[in-house]
Amino acid sequence: MTDDRTPQGKGSDVHGIFEKIAGYYDRMNVVMTLGRHGKWCREVAERVAPPADGRLLDLATGTGVIALEAARRYPSAEVTGADFSKEMLRRARNKPGAEKVRWQHADAADLPFEDASFDGITEGYLLRNVSDLEGVLREQYRVLKPGGRVVILETCPPSGPAKPVVQWGVRTIVPLLGQVVARDRSSYSYLESSTLAFESPQHIARILKGIGFQAIGWRKKFFGTNVILWANKPR
Repeated sequence: MTDDRTPQGKGSDVHGIFEKIAGYYDRMNVVMTLGRHGKWCREVAERVAPPADGRLLDLATGTGVIALEAARRYPSAEVTGADFSKEMLRRARNKPGAEKVRWQHADAADLPFEDASFDGITEGYLLRNVSDLEGVLREQYRVLKPGGRVVILETCPPSGPAKPVVQWGVRTIVPLLGQVVARDRSSYSYLESSTLAFESPQHIARILKGIGFQAIGWRKKFFGTNVILWANKPR
């Protein structure tokens, strides 16, 4: 199954950025997190914990880091990696172990899956890039089976006494790294601004609770600039 619809509005702008940065996306994630990104993706895959022979959906799969980790960790599961960037998916399909994942072009705001299709959903850096945060999370609730879990890796706006220093670091270092490592300052200037402007884990948790999710929790990472959240759909 494929979905060839072109994203509109903000989605169209973000789609263009991710098509453009696909070639150096993995390298930049490693550099920007001082090598921590892979560890976080492994934690996301570990926390989703599907049943034996379950079905997993990795949204905003990008180059497939979380999806490939989930396929390695749960060899009896059926793992689908979905993204709206065909260039990201092309690169994911060329990675070792890619044959163990079903790769699908799809828009997270309008998922091409039946209700209650998956035992678990993972995602990395999706929510800050959508125009309808609640709508995207409702779509995930819809396609998740009762008792299933969603695990989210996201950026997190800094808070506390160190907030000014962290803000300065994000505003200065992220675009600079984009220029030095990727020769693309403008795309990473967008990623810097979307990081600082994004919602707090508390706000996301309130939305998840309002939709119907339970057992909601989170853990901040890397000076509070990243966060892993999780929630369950009631049985």
